[in-house]
Amino acid sequence: MLAIESGKISYTAMLVAMLASASAHGQEAAAPQAEEAYDALPNIVVTATKRADTILNTPAAISAITADALGAGGIQDIGDLQASVPNLSVGDQFGVNRTFIRGIGMTSIDLGADGAVAFLQDGAMIARPSAQLAGFYDLAQVEVLRGPQGTIYGRGATAGAINMVTKKPTPEFEGYVRATYGNYDAMSLEAAVGGPLGNDRLMFRVAGKLDKRDGYGKNLVTGNDVDDRDAQAVRGSLLFEASDDLQITLVGDYFHEDDNNYAFHYFGTTVVPEDSLAHNLLGGQTIFDYYAARGEKADLRNIYSDEDAINRRHGEGITALVDWSHDAWALKSVTAYRNFKRFNRDDLDVSDVWMFGQNNYDEKSKTFSQEFTLTYTSDSWEVMAGAMYFHEKLFGSVQVPTVNLGLVFGLPADTFDDGYYWQNGTVKTNAYGTFLQASYDVTSKLRVTAGARYNYEKKSGVGTFQFDALGITIPTDKSEGWGAVTPKLLVEYRTDGGVLFYGTVTRGFKSGVINVGSQNDVIDPEFVWNYEAGFKTKAFDDRVSLNAAAFYYDYKDLQVGFVNENSIVETINAASARNYGLEVELQAKIARGLNFDAFATYLNAKFKSFCTGYYRDGMEDGGTVYGRCPTNSALVSLKGNQLPNAPEFSFGAGLTYTVPLGDAGDLDLRAEMNWQDRVYFTEFNNQDATQAAYALVNLSASFKSVDEHWSATAWVRNLTDKEIIANNIVSAPLYGSVRVGSLMPPRTYGLTIGYSF
Repeated sequence: MLAIESGKISYTAMLVAMLASASAHGQEAAAPQAEEAYDALPNIVVTATKRADTILNTPAAISAITADALGAGGIQDIGDLQASVPNLSVGDQFGVNRTFIRGIGMTSIDLGADGAVAFLQDGAMIARPSAQLAGFYDLAQVEVLRGPQGTIYGRGATAGAINMVTKKPTPEFEGYVRATYGNYDAMSLEAAVGGPLGNDRLMFRVAGKLDKRDGYGKNLVTGNDVDDRDAQAVRGSLLFEASDDLQITLVGDYFHEDDNNYAFHYFGTTVVPEDSLAHNLLGGQTIFDYYAARGEKADLRNIYSDEDAINRRHGEGITALVDWSHDAWALKSVTAYRNFKRFNRDDLDVSDVWMFGQNNYDEKSKTFSQEFTLTYTSDSWEVMAGAMYFHEKLFGSVQVPTVNLGLVFGLPADTFDDGYYWQNGTVKTNAYGTFLQASYDVTSKLRVTAGARYNYEKKSGVGTFQFDALGITIPTDKSEGWGAVTPKLLVEYRTDGGVLFYGTVTRGFKSGVINVGSQNDVIDPEFVWNYEAGFKTKAFDDRVSLNAAAFYYDYKDLQVGFVNENSIVETINAASARNYGLEVELQAKIARGLNFDAFATYLNAKFKSFCTGYYRDGMEDGGTVYGRCPTNSALVSLKGNQLPNAPEFSFGAGLTYTVPLGDAGDLDLRAEMNWQDRVYFTEFNNQDATQAAYALVNLSASFKSVDEHWSATAWVRNLTDKEIIANNIVSAPLYGSVRVGSLMPPRTYGLTIGYSF
């Protein structure tokens, strides 16, 4: 199998070798004399593997973004992570987070769909993908684990895990305030304060953020903004050191957003010409018609719709962390409750008339989770055991009034005006898991880890599917449970020179799905086996670090969502896929004040077998461009197609230069570039649902006073103002299977002033 892509593998291997060689050569040339020695790279401690250790000593593909890189002008939300983390691709589906790691992510667009990346805050799961876009503030760091994490995380971690680590209270009184102003009249205010409460055992921290900006585009029909933002968030923490062995932390947070964010952007037609789309029956126009009449190229950041995009969401959560340790034993308890609600409205017919296009999307979720992890450590052994429980009650509704739908059937326009396409109902989830993992030091250099987890998850759905135009009103009550064992085997070897080599075999499990109010059959779980090997090393007095990982996935029963020939959202299990690839990460202190970081990836993620219907059937040269499914000639075979959101190559690099300003302080100048290969947004790999390769460039200049109290940062992101599609779906046949989706932000720039104490 590897021989088939040998040319691409060889190219990637050559690129890796060049990176490593160039770094080593540069370090040899720039190695300072002893009297001019400068600092080594920092040892960042990560906890996403449920044990605290440095990245260099963690035998896994893991990245950590520290507090200095977070905030205005840097990484502001989950979408910005892909510029810093290898093999990470992020888009949103009208306010729903769609994160992919190594080609695995959430492709379903139906109510109730779960992500394939475990998304956590301080180790507590944030289950709803639509609740994961609240933005980052007052964080110590963000950790990204790549690869299935079935043993320590269980459900929903087939792709990996992202853990946001919030800043905790400290015994010293401290805080900061940062104010930002930028283009699009963007205004942001972030602040935090904390310290002791009466004694040195009880501490507090309160942080908050206000975020407001004008839209990146306009609704040219109503004149209102598109993709603006008006959000507020606050988080409070209490830390009680009950004894030298026991710490109790309580974290509460609240988030609210009310704006016109997450609009449906129209990207063009697929199988129906522009002048034959349904809205033409009422004399409607799209944004392409609007600009064509002016002889101009369409600005896709704008929309041309009788409906404004409405986005209202808020949520609150509380997490209790209990950490106890004594001698060789440690116990951690994570208890979390989260409540989340959202309402989104968009225009499915993407025109200036109401052609049965008003899409009303409601989601309400309440979750509770409890997890215990017990660890025993001796000279040769480390044993970890855990148990968890997760419960969610999810209500959802998708309601589309079928106003003027009669015209499509040759009937009076108002025939179905009192009807709906309507999915609504409730799905309850109860998940249980228990795991045992043990590590043994065979020698001072060789360690072996083995573990396994048992998962059981049950979902029960009660609801109704209604489509008055087809005369359908049916109950959608379903119930199903699934169990799975997800083992892990890991071998680590450390050389005398400090190089860590590791090899691992792990299994990931994503539970089955019952979509809210859907006539869809129950969807089976998906599984992935991961075979991975890598190394990590530091050199030149710890001024250079180089990490690399190669992996192969055997991926079965993929959960794939689309809109079927009856204009109904459907999710099915694709047969199988295989993903393999290579990742390299490099950091180097090239000279005093000059730091370099880079990553390069190769990813080959393709379907091994997948038969499905094709929306373009009969539209291209009288037939399909695909071969027919050998077991059903009415379907097409997508064997060999690239998985959605799986770029074959990606590369990122950043250079930071610190200019000493004497008694005034320091000035950090940074330039970074991220290049990503072409991605497809559907399993069909058509040119009507793709984003071509692109490069993003970000620049910043940051001043920090010598006492580290004052700071100022001027920044620009997406310097060349690239128009980049973040996500794209092919909509229902009733709307002509048009392409709708979302865009990455345009060029943004601003100034951030901060004061810390």
